Amino acid sequence: MKALIAMSGGVDSSVAAYLTQQAGYECIGCTMKLHDDPGVIKENSHTCCTLDDVEDARNVAFKLGMQFYVFNFKDGFKEKIIDKFIYAYENGLTPNPCIDCNRFMKFDKLFERAEVLGCDHIVTGHYARIVEKGGRFALLKAPDETKDQSYVLYSLTQEQLSHVLFPVGDLTKTKTRKIAEENGFINSHKPDSQDICFVPTGKYADVIKEFTGKDYPEGDFVYKDGTVLGKHKGIIWYTRGQRKGLGLASEEPLYVLRVDPKTNNVYLGREKDLYSKELIAGDFNWTSGIIPDTEISCKAKIRYRQKEQPCTAKVLSNGDVKVTFDEPQRAITPGQACVLYDGDEVLGGGTIK
Repeated sequence: MKALIAMSGGVDSSVAAYLTQQAGYECIGCTMKLHDDPGVIKENSHTCCTLDDVEDARNVAFKLGMQFYVFNFKDGFKEKIIDKFIYAYENGLTPNPCIDCNRFMKFDKLFERAEVLGCDHIVTGHYARIVEKGGRFALLKAPDETKDQSYVLYSLTQEQLSHVLFPVGDLTKTKTRKIAEENGFINSHKPDSQDICFVPTGKYADVIKEFTGKDYPEGDFVYKDGTVLGKHKGIIWYTRGQRKGLGLASEEPLYVLRVDPKTNNVYLGREKDLYSKELIAGDFNWTSGIIPDTEISCKAKIRYRQKEQPCTAKVLSNGDVKVTFDEPQRAITPGQACVLYDGDEVLGGGTIK
């Protein structure tokens, strides 16, 4: 059996490569080249996809005696990830490009290359698990909830799950680093990447302006009752739930409730105004392979670091899913992902409308 190992240059994918090899697979290592942004590929960046990352991945692959390739996916990355990211902010949404990258680059593109190379499996360093249940494949949370990455993997299909391996999914980060250290991997103590790879400074609006070459016009800050409170510097600078950076003096803390690209208004209110119980999620993928025909009780996450919250979910006639929480949730944000869970299993997920 042959396996294509997606090696980011980090410790998790390096140990995943080692464990796959130890399990008896013929392994081929690869790293994806996604962009040429000089602000991103510099050394000591807190993002993935730097030049150092490529060399670290190559170093580990060489140490393990694996073939190693660098795949040029720059065109696809711009179209599927960066352009979508820009479109979202221009239209009052808050995107999650790491989910899109997993979906369109790490899996869709790599499966194409795996087929060419004759590989039966794709291997990544994600902290999640896949088990077979009654003829289908279930995506499960990692036992170490502090590292669990199942939320960003909801777009995996049953066909993909049948060919994906997550060798470090059962491990703690401490155990992963220990394995890397014992095998003399150059990246055994390398820090985790934290920032979006093409936004190394964390300043999303600056990156959008750089990519588009556009200036985004000022507009009105509008209180929920319609009162104009002042001027904002462009809608790409704001997202639901935001408090900092508004530049307004007020007697009470104000938060962004909604960004309206049609009027170019940013609507503000109090924190209590951010809470709601319902959402509609579109572009929904039922990871479990089972589309419920009645309303179900389950749990849901609306952001990566959130604990799953009790809810009900119902599939609508157009395939969208209506989620109703038992308790109001803070800042349900259009553009982010809503992921449904039954215990440790990911049922599916979609984009909040």
